[in-house]
Amino acid sequence: MKYLKLMRINHYLKNILILFPAFFAGVIFNENILFKLLIMFVAFSLTSSIIYIVNDINDKEKDRKHPTKKNRPIASGLVSVKEGITLAILLFFVTLILLYSSNLLFNYGTLLLFLYFILNIGYSFGLKNIPLLDIVILVSGFVIRILYGGFCLNIVLSSWLILTVLSISFYLSLGKRRNEIQKNGSNSRYVLRYYNKNFLDKNMYMFLACTIVFYSLWTVDINNNLLVWTVPIVMIMTMRYSMNIEENSYGDPIEVILNDKVLIFLGIIYALILSCLIYVR
Repeated sequence: MKYLKLMRINHYLKNILILFPAFFAGVIFNENILFKLLIMFVAFSLTSSIIYIVNDINDKEKDRKHPTKKNRPIASGLVSVKEGITLAILLFFVTLILLYSSNLLFNYGTLLLFLYFILNIGYSFGLKNIPLLDIVILVSGFVIRILYGGFCLNIVLSSWLILTVLSISFYLSLGKRRNEIQKNGSNSRYVLRYYNKNFLDKNMYMFLACTIVFYSLWTVDINNNLLVWTVPIVMIMTMRYSMNIEENSYGDPIEVILNDKVLIFLGIIYALILSCLIYVR
C-alpha cells in the first residue's frame, strides 16, 4: 500500500485524457485500439509515477515542513530513498517492456511521452521555481496526454478540442496555485512569491470562459447536431468545480474531483450522454 501511495495512483485519473481521441472518433471499442489504449494508459501512468517518486525524493526536506505533504511516504519516512529509487527503476523497465511488446516503443507518439518525462523532471529540479513557466509545464502535461492518445493511434484531433483542453488546463493549474497561496501563504512554494490572488483569479476565470467558448465551438464543428446540448452540463460542472475552489480546498484537481460526489455524479451523467450521442445513432 505504501508503494501505491508513493506512485500516487489516484492521479492516474488524469490519464483518461489519453482515451479522448479514440472515444470522440467513435473507435474506442475496436479490439485492436482498445488493447493499445490499455498499454498506452498504463505506460503513461507508470511514467507519471516515476516523476512523482523523483519529485518526492528531491523535495523530501521541504515536504516535511508542509502541513499535508509531510505525510507523503518518503517525507514521512514510510518509504526510504533507496526503496523509492529502486521502485522508479523497476517502473522504468516495465514501461519499456510494455511499449516494446505492443510495438509502441518506436511510435512517434512515444516521443510525446519522452517529452512529458523530460519536462516534468526539469520541473522537479528547478523549473517549478520560474513564474509562469511552472504553470505552462503543468498545463503541458494535460495537453500532451490528449496529443499522445491521438498520435499513437493516428487519429486527427479537432483544433477546438485541443484548445478546450489547453484552456481548462490553465484554469485548473491557476486554481491550484491560487489555493496554495490561500491555504499556506506565499512561503509554502518559492514561485508563489511572484503571484497574488487577484492575478490568479482574473486569469483563472478568463481561461474558464475560453474553455466554454472553445468547447461550444467543438460541439458545433463536428457532424453531430445534438452534442451542442452537452454545453449546459459542462457549464454546470465547471461552476461546481469553481464552488470547491472558492471554499476550503488545496486546489489539486484530482483531490477536488474525488472528494465531491456531486461533481463525480455530473461527470458520469456527462460521460453517459456523450457515449449515447456518439455511439448510439
